[in-house]
Amino acid sequence: MSKKRRNHSPEFKSKVALAAIKSDKTLTELSQQYGINSNLIVKWKKQLLEQSSEVFASGMGLAPDREPEIQSLQANIGQLTMENDFLSKALGR
Repeated sequence: MSKKRRNHSPEFKSKVALAAIKSDKTLTELSQQYGINSNLIVKWKKQLLEQSSEVFASGMGLAPDREPEIQSLQANIGQLTMENDFLSKALGR
């Protein structure tokens, strides 16, 4: 039988990569602790170091591409607030 391939979350990957960067433990100890191959740890550490500058690249913070989503959600909140006020007045509350 074939093994099912595990998919690790970005949070898990960053946690392991940061632990590797801190160098408190060896790669072998980290791979045993997290139950993954040491080659993965090296790969994730390299990715983190190469892409860390992107976090500070934009002046807007971590998620500049989410601005349209935020505006849409704020508009939705405004609409729901107006509907709530209208209904509460219509029901006499």
